[in-house]
Amino acid sequence: MDLSNLKPAAGSTASDNFRRGRGHGSGNGKTAGKGHKGQKARSGAPRIGFEGGQMPLYRRLPKRGFKNYNHKNIVAINLSALEAFEDGAVVDTEALLEKKVIKNAGDGVKILGNGELTKKLTVKVDAFSASAKEKIEALGGTAEVI
Repeated sequence: MDLSNLKPAAGSTASDNFRRGRGHGSGNGKTAGKGHKGQKARSGAPRIGFEGGQMPLYRRLPKRGFKNYNHKNIVAINLSALEAFEDGAVVDTEALLEKKVIKNAGDGVKILGNGELTKKLTVKVDAFSASAKEKIEALGGTAEVI
């Protein structure tokens, strides 16, 4: 057994694309799969999550903090990580991914000034800290915001 040949147990999955209430021969005639009587057999049955007037689970559980939907996931890397590049190289997001300095670009890349840089580089990313920009330009390189 391995992941390539996993499948659900026989009979555990059923397609939901059949027509209900089309006679006995269809296998879903008469009560159309709703059983006999009761609230769930009627039209206007309660919504999903309704617990008969009891405080529903989604309201009983505590909610904490604040979720900012405009949050940007900025990937921060230090100057010392740019030592992986040759002198005179152009460093952009694609180059950082290629050299595996970063795993993913997220919503942007920011260079921070921690560490030392010994090479002249042209760095083109989304943001720089003031000290990082200063150190890159001190060596004759350029720090371009894209």
